[in-house]
This record gives sequence, structure tokens and C-alpha cells, in this order.
Amino acid sequence: MEIIAESQHRFVIPRHGRMRVPGVVFATRALIPDQAADHALEQVANVAELPGIVTASFAMPDVHWGYGFPIGGVAATDAARGGVVSPGGVGFDIACGVRLLAADLSRDELLPVLGRVMDRLAALIPCGAGRGGLWKLRGRAELEKLLVGGAGYAVACGHGGQRDLDRCEDGGVADGADPAQVSSRAVDRGLHQVGSLGSGNHFLEVQAVDQVFDPAAAQAFGLAEGQVCVMIHCGSRGLGHQVCSDQVRIMDKAMPRYGIIVPDRQLACVPVTSPEGQRYLGAMAAAANYARANRQVLAEAASRVLSEAVSTPLHLVYDVAHNLATLEVHPVGGVPVRLCVHRKGATRALPPGHADLPADLRDAGQPVLIPGSMGTASYVLAGVAPGSAFASACHGAGRRMSRHQAARSITGPELRQRLERQGVAVRGASARGLAEETPEAYKDITQVVEAAEGAGLCRRVAMLVPLGVIKG
Repeated sequence: MEIIAESQHRFVIPRHGRMRVPGVVFATRALIPDQAADHALEQVANVAELPGIVTASFAMPDVHWGYGFPIGGVAATDAARGGVVSPGGVGFDIACGVRLLAADLSRDELLPVLGRVMDRLAALIPCGAGRGGLWKLRGRAELEKLLVGGAGYAVACGHGGQRDLDRCEDGGVADGADPAQVSSRAVDRGLHQVGSLGSGNHFLEVQAVDQVFDPAAAQAFGLAEGQVCVMIHCGSRGLGHQVCSDQVRIMDKAMPRYGIIVPDRQLACVPVTSPEGQRYLGAMAAAANYARANRQVLAEAASRVLSEAVSTPLHLVYDVAHNLATLEVHPVGGVPVRLCVHRKGATRALPPGHADLPADLRDAGQPVLIPGSMGTASYVLAGVAPGSAFASACHGAGRRMSRHQAARSITGPELRQRLERQGVAVRGASARGLAEETPEAYKDITQVVEAAEGAGLCRRVAMLVPLGVIKG
């Protein structure tokens, strides 16, 4: 497939075949996936065929092969002109995202008790596949309240405070949630998992701010050099996965009624304004609220552990998802248009001054939280004006090696020993799960962030380094 360099950090896939718009990849030559081994660029071109798509099919610097959409894909459709919504543009882990918390504590003050803190977190935080969550809900009726109220319902039930909502994307609650569209199977899978990490690349990591690039923004976010932080990466668990599975089947059957043909059945879609489209958005919002409540409960538990160990609680810096489709207004051809913006493995990055930002962040721009691979740095970025790709940025390092390939490259015990020699305490992971997440399985996070910044998607605010990690 032809890909043309327009600049150092912007590459274009020209329109061909049934593509309605070009593909645009924000990256460097070194970060572009190998087309022989990774079909992400083919997926960028496939997404460009979706009905109603506008401007371009975008890919972030961490792009890699996914289900339907590439992971790191961004696409917006014009709902009023037959634009579609596609579960493949959100993914199975609906509203998977990152929550960053900070303590009024320095790295040097934590290190003497770090082992004890990690042991307590590992004992408290449920991780791995299957059931087990910190919040024991009493049945579907209570779960439905959570699916409507998100982090707000968790706070109302005593799990946190008002700042947790003020510093959460959308105030911690996705509008339009419709629990009636969440199947009994999804409810059964999610009922006992609220307050749990899950498995795969999900984690809870104790970190320290190692470098500040933008002191004014860091101060607004509540970050300072040497400060202890906790980063949580998880999503909507089995409930979100089941919602996606259910909706893909529904849309696959519905497409012929709307005369929609897609190049890949994993791109099953329907018009945003159709009954099926509205039902999906309602189910997706419910799963998004589950994810936000899940991270809220985990954050409260982590804060409790820090308070008990060093008499210092955690406060929320920000919480943002990177697997969502949301209705937003953006300029298209100089005219404001209401779009359905799909971000799959991509983070919303609102610029300074945006009305949707809380007042104390409006001058700095939205925090964009970018976890690195295990044992490597993570970054806090901020949105910039005018931004690009509908105010979007990357979401992480991005895989370059399959889980099977990663597990063949190193054993879990070998990796654990290597990380602990580097000063990173490791808890909670199986040997196989640990090996699958070896840092070599991912792109270089600093290269990804530099490419995103070079492309004008965001700017660096701070770099965080790991002190201890609990893996799902």
C-alpha cells in the first residue's frame, strides 16, 4: 500500500478503491507498522470506506493491528448525512482508560515502606480474569444505577468525593446510558467485577514524577518533580466485552437493511441515527459508566492503602478513556458539524480554553495520560490548539509483538528479576501474563510521545517512572 510522507510526522495513504477520504498516519518512519507483519495500515484504509466519514481516517503514532479499526485509530462520521457508528471503532474494552492520582509525598519518603505498600495493594486489588471485585453489588437493580450514574453513583455511595468527578472526563458520567440495552449475559459478567483490574495489559502502578517539561501545566494538574503518583489502567471488564459482542452481531444482521457494505465484517456498523445505532450508543454509555465506576473504586482502595502506610491520601489528577465513540462538534470545511467521533486506542486531547474542561484546567488544556510499557516511563501530556484528528492523541506505547511472540522471548521469572534489579517491585502477575507484557513487546514510549508532539497533537507536561507495579 502506498504511503506518502507529507512531513516528518505526517504520512498519507491516498484515496484508492472505495475509500471516501484519505488515511493520515501521525508517526515517524520508524514507528510505522511493517505491512508484511501488521495489517494496521490496511485497516486505516478500510475505515476510510465507512459511510459518512469526514476529513480522514486517522492513526496515532502507537497504531497497531486491532479488531476492525486499528488500535490507535480515530474516525468521525457526520450523523446528519448518513454517518455510521461502529463497535469496531470503540473496541471490546469499552471506555478502557487511565486514571492518575498524586500524593503529597516524595519518592524518598515512600521508598522505606514501598515493599509494604506493594504487598498491601497486591493483597487488596483483585486482578486477573474472572470474577472478583471490591464492590459487592446487590443485583441487577443496583448495577443499573451504576450503569446510569458511573463514577457519580460510586461517589454517592461513599467511594470518593466531588474532586473525583470534577477531574474526570465528562464529570465521571457518560450521558445517554440505557441499561435496557445491556444483555443479561453482560450483567452476569459485570455484576461481580466492579473494583477489579482484569488481565492483559491492565495494571496499577506506583510511580514518581521524574521530569517536568511544562511547570505551569504541571502545577495546574497538581504534579511536581519527585512526587509519588499512582496510575490505574483498566476498563469495563466482562460487561463491556459482552456489550461489544452483542452489538456487533446485531449490526452485522442490520447492515443489509441500510444498504451498507464494508470491506471487513469487523467494521459492522449502522447509521448513528438508526434505532440500532441509538441502542448501541446507549449500551456503550452504560459500559463507559461501568468503567469509570470501576476505576473510581480502585482509586479509593489505593488511596486507603497510602493513607494507612504513610498518612497521605491520593488526589485525582485526571481520568480519561481511550476506547469511546462520542457525539462532538468539530469544524469540517470551516463549518461546525456534529460528528460521531470514534477513538479506539486514542485519547481525547482538548486544547486550552475548551468549554468542556474544568475551570482549574482550562488555561493548561486537558491532561492526556500515556502509560508506557512495564518498567518504562509514562507521560502526562496536554491538549494543544488547534490540535488535529478531532482533538485526539495517542494512548500508550503500542504493541509491536504478539503476546505469543513476547512469551517466547523471555520467561516471567526472568522478567521479574530484571525489573526488580531496575528497582521496580512487581506483584500480582502470572508468569505467562508477565512475559506477555515484556517491554520489548511494545514500541518505545518516548519515540511515540515525541512523534505525537511533533505532529501537533499534544505537548509534554511530565514524565513518570515506575516504582512498583501490580499486573492483571
